[in-house]
Amino acid sequence: MTDPLTLYLAAPRGFCAGVDRAIRIVEMAIEKWGAPVYVRHEIVHNRFVVDGLRAKGAVFVEELEDCPADRPVIFSAHGVPKAVPAEAARRGMTFVDATCPLVSKVHIEAERHHENGLQMVMIGHAGHPETLGTMGQLPEGEVLLVETVADVAAIAPRDPAKLAFITQTTLSVDDTAGIVAALKARFPAIVGPHKEDICYATTNRQEAVKAIAPKIDALLVIGAPNSSNSRRLVEVGRAAGCGYAQLVQRAPDIDWRALEGARAVGLTAGASAPEVLVNEVIDAFRDRYDVTVERVETAREDVEFKVPRVLRQPA
Repeated sequence: MTDPLTLYLAAPRGFCAGVDRAIRIVEMAIEKWGAPVYVRHEIVHNRFVVDGLRAKGAVFVEELEDCPADRPVIFSAHGVPKAVPAEAARRGMTFVDATCPLVSKVHIEAERHHENGLQMVMIGHAGHPETLGTMGQLPEGEVLLVETVADVAAIAPRDPAKLAFITQTTLSVDDTAGIVAALKARFPAIVGPHKEDICYATTNRQEAVKAIAPKIDALLVIGAPNSSNSRRLVEVGRAAGCGYAQLVQRAPDIDWRALEGARAVGLTAGASAPEVLVNEVIDAFRDRYDVTVERVETAREDVEFKVPRVLRQPA
């Protein structure tokens, strides 16, 4: 007799519109120009997705110099520094920018503030591709990076009265609020974004985790270790009272011993994790337990982003 277990399935979860668009861009580029098509950096942070596109003819590289000039190159959903498309144009390359439109919005915001004579403070994770891409929109020294409330006390802006802040789109809403409060306390004149930089999908997925947290003994987040938004979901679960919250890439990564005695488990997926992996995990639970699936929906998402015009035109 298998033990009963309730799986609380967070909704929204998984693919967001920016990820969906980026994957379609790679697939359409392969259809239009044939293989191989080069992609600078992982198109999205998910090994299953990247491996699937590699099998179709995508070649993933870290830098533009690793790409031949006679094949198309795609820039990842996380965005790239301005120098990258400039270099691609200089080399006469065909390139398609798959930067998420919500990341592009932050890039435009940063440029606008720069034109108005403001120095930028970016709330983000050092070394993350999105942070590198956003900081790379402006000249060296024009963007100061802060990761924590403590960092706010350490920055030395050119003119404390001429500052604006932007954020990485995949951060924890709650953690970022604390950093923003510290910035405003130290720099009362600092200018913020018209609308929150943290994207709708990141916010929605975090809210769904908060909604299931009181009902569950453990939380599993399907996502990659290098996926910022997936790692934030684990942190949000822990902060909301989940004694056990774990990031898993796929069903074989689940630590079943850690789940012994659990009767209610929450399940969500980061914005770059496909639904097929969610179903794989549900099936793995069904192999071991008498499972009841309860869906907890906190928002409806109907956002869709168009692919660039170059891919909608015949070759």
